Amino acid sequence: MSETLHRDARIPETMVGLRLDQAAAELLPDFSRERLKSWIKRGELTVDGARARPKDKVVGGERLVLDTVLEDEVRWTPQAIALDIVHEDDSVLVVNKPAGLVVHPAAGNPDGTLLNALLHHRPALAAIPRAGIVHRLDKDTTGLMVVAKTLAAQTALVEQLQARTVSREYDAVVIGVMTAGGTVDAPIGRHPRDRKRQAVHVSGKPAVTHYRVVERFRGHTHVRCKLETGRTHQIRVHLAHQRFPLVGDALYGGRLKLPAGASDSLKELLRHFPRQALHARKLAFMHPDSGETLTLRAELPDDLWLLLDGLRADQEESS
Repeated sequence: MSETLHRDARIPETMVGLRLDQAAAELLPDFSRERLKSWIKRGELTVDGARARPKDKVVGGERLVLDTVLEDEVRWTPQAIALDIVHEDDSVLVVNKPAGLVVHPAAGNPDGTLLNALLHHRPALAAIPRAGIVHRLDKDTTGLMVVAKTLAAQTALVEQLQARTVSREYDAVVIGVMTAGGTVDAPIGRHPRDRKRQAVHVSGKPAVTHYRVVERFRGHTHVRCKLETGRTHQIRVHLAHQRFPLVGDALYGGRLKLPAGASDSLKELLRHFPRQALHARKLAFMHPDSGETLTLRAELPDDLWLLLDGLRADQEESS
């Protein structure tokens, strides 16, 4: 399926001197600036009937006409994969993602992803870029993700993410005993030698993570993290950089460390914990339609409850 799209707008005198893509973004707010730029370059968004460049300055009074076809992403196949839906309305969908579910198809994971599940749940998402996905969680991170069901909602949510007004809180269990919370303000970019990893280095993009202690154990800490930015693997990289890597994080955690005198049951629990101990517990954003703040929470999954119970039992036995 495909959708023919037509829009017609007149540039007001108040926009004199703006770049064409800036003016288009204000006049056609349902679409992202990047998408508008691509339409301008392809000649599908014209100025007074002629092609133009995104960087061209407007003088006021010009007529913008958009004629394009939104094609479904036919390479993505809807699949009947169960979704834990926390909230859904006409514009947004919030899911509680389980561990092991990849968000988006890619090399090595061509299907069986959250995106395939979303297309099965709501086939109309095929007309939205990336089926409405606006942010991601790692494969083995659990918790809340918001998905846009319309182009206008997607544009609004992306703008909120860029403006850092979306509130995202995570629960994590780290190796080591933290004395207090704090903030990590350290740029993150791709590791210079290992392309599977991210790293803190001066040429990376700005990244800020706030964290506070929830509960301390003999050799571990339950912490709560709040993101200002959303870099790939941000919490995992920042806490490892502080020398408090996440339990179960094979990529950033290094060699397994067991507390001295740990019980056999705790050793077994830590040795076989199957993933990084990270859960997106709380998500808050401005609803694209009402403008009201929507706040949602997801309880800890069973594996993290078991991990915390095991650490508490070990704490009690040693005291």
